[in-house]
Amino acid sequence: MEQEAEKLREVQYEPESRLLYSPQAGIFYSMTHEERIDADNRSVYVGNVDYGTTADELEIHFNGCGHVNRVTILCDKFTGHPKGFAYIEFSDRESVRTAMALDETLFRGRVIKVMPKRTNMPGISTTDRGFLRGGRFRGRGFRGSRFNNGFQGRFRGFSRSELCRFNADNPY
Repeated sequence: MEQEAEKLREVQYEPESRLLYSPQAGIFYSMTHEERIDADNRSVYVGNVDYGTTADELEIHFNGCGHVNRVTILCDKFTGHPKGFAYIEFSDRESVRTAMALDETLFRGRVIKVMPKRTNMPGISTTDRGFLRGGRFRGRGFRGSRFNNGFQGRFRGFSRSELCRFNADNPY
């Protein structure tokens, strides 16, 4: 019985388990929208983080700014490797201003970027190019040709590689 408890403690405290986030991070998913906005207002984005950094190291580095509630280091969902940035949530909003003083300072041999965390608004994207809303043809003046209803008139503006996806029998 004691051996099983010992193994469980070892698994819980492996360095890799600390890599993703601090233990309080699961609370974020049960928050209301207003609570998330409040948490975002008390959080900072930290960029150019060393890939070997743990949540504990970041917490120690930012602890002088104020009490740290949670440290989240984002990882690639396919490989599990860190993406190189993190979010740090503080207990109060004043700590965010204090943490901004650590912008462009050295941490583990790298110059880190510290900015206030922005709140994502549902349905609004900074990378939206209009493809999801209107597709390829909306807003491009697409009209079928009256005289040439063949292949050329329907797919004007596509490259050859894109045409091959529509016509699998024709490799060119």
